[in-house]
Amino acid sequence: MPAPLAPVSPAPPPAIRRAKFNIGAVVRHRVYPFRGIIFDVDPVFSNTEEWWQAIPEEVRPAKDQPFYHLLAENQETEYVAYVSEQNLVPDTSGETLRHARIPELFERDANGAYRIRAEAAN
Repeated sequence: MPAPLAPVSPAPPPAIRRAKFNIGAVVRHRVYPFRGIIFDVDPVFSNTEEWWQAIPEEVRPAKDQPFYHLLAENQETEYVAYVSEQNLVPDTSGETLRHARIPELFERDANGAYRIRAEAAN
């Protein structure tokens, strides 16, 4: 009689890294000329496959890292961006952000840091 098979454990989920940046952090893109304020964080990629595939392969980020939702701006316009952690650096310029939605989601504390408004938090 053959020995019983040991139960097979499912593969563990990929390790989720702790996000480097917090909501309210002001950041710049490492490559492209835009900056913004973080208003949400996904622990791993959570956009569509089509969006991810549209990024040129040579600069396509790994999916297993935090991705940040930014109220972003460049010299010409304001928009919402979805950016991988590897492509963000802290913005230490002290320049004022102008994105029109910032007052809706954030208030400034006495030190000038952005804090999420209580009514905007979910």
